Amino acid sequence: MEAFGPVSTLLPYTSTEQVVELAARGQGSLVGSIVTGDAEFARDVVLGVAPWHGRLLVLDADDAKESTGHGSPLPMLVHGGPGRAGGGEELGGIRAVLHHMQRTAVQASPAMLGAITGRWVPGAARTVTEVHPFRKSLADLRVGDTVVAGPRQVTMADIEQFAAFTGDTFYAHLDEQAAAANPFFGGRVAHGYLVISFAAGLFVEPAPGPVLANYGLENLRFLTPVYPGEEITVTLTAKQISPRDGTNYGEVRWDAEVTNGEGKPVAKYDVLTLVAKER
Repeated sequence: MEAFGPVSTLLPYTSTEQVVELAARGQGSLVGSIVTGDAEFARDVVLGVAPWHGRLLVLDADDAKESTGHGSPLPMLVHGGPGRAGGGEELGGIRAVLHHMQRTAVQASPAMLGAITGRWVPGAARTVTEVHPFRKSLADLRVGDTVVAGPRQVTMADIEQFAAFTGDTFYAHLDEQAAAANPFFGGRVAHGYLVISFAAGLFVEPAPGPVLANYGLENLRFLTPVYPGEEITVTLTAKQISPRDGTNYGEVRWDAEVTNGEGKPVAKYDVLTLVAKER
């Protein structure tokens, strides 16, 4: 049972531990409020009472004037708790829509998954064509179209010039003794951003064409150090093609994999480009 105003129950406490104990006795609530300007007290109470509450609103002098009240459902917050809503999630925003939609998991080979979803999946076949994929409009480009570019050697001079140009003088790139002591490197290595910059220089088609802009990178990971004297090769594959309604262009997501001379991946990421629908 919940008591709503104008009735209010007040319980005195003598310590943070007792606050947590009293809150636990109620066996939980969908939402609870903590009003304090003491950050340490707030942290201890939140960690202590979190197992019994789906959502906690912490009010201090900075956010009190903007408070919506702790009972107001907010689409950006996911919570469950003893007072569960929406199968453990408060129904707000897109989650309220997804709650009424069917979700199906598909198990298949990479090639079959790609055919079903229209998205290239690692392990599926790549298509290396005579025409560079950056010369293809959305009308001509196909998921799986690939360009393999390289190799390019990364030299010590490249590393030192990149450090001087960017101001990134991290010791692993310039100090041999310190880099040798690093458990991840064992010696001087190339900047990760130098590697992906060189990769872009390898796969980019410079002449004007259907590719209108670089939209960004996602999911970037540096996997293996690149040492002076090593060569890198990049494989760029059209992963997903998404035309945009009401425009003359769409978005293409490319799978980028940079490998060293031994074929080991040194970097993986998605490249996003905006590409014209027609040439």
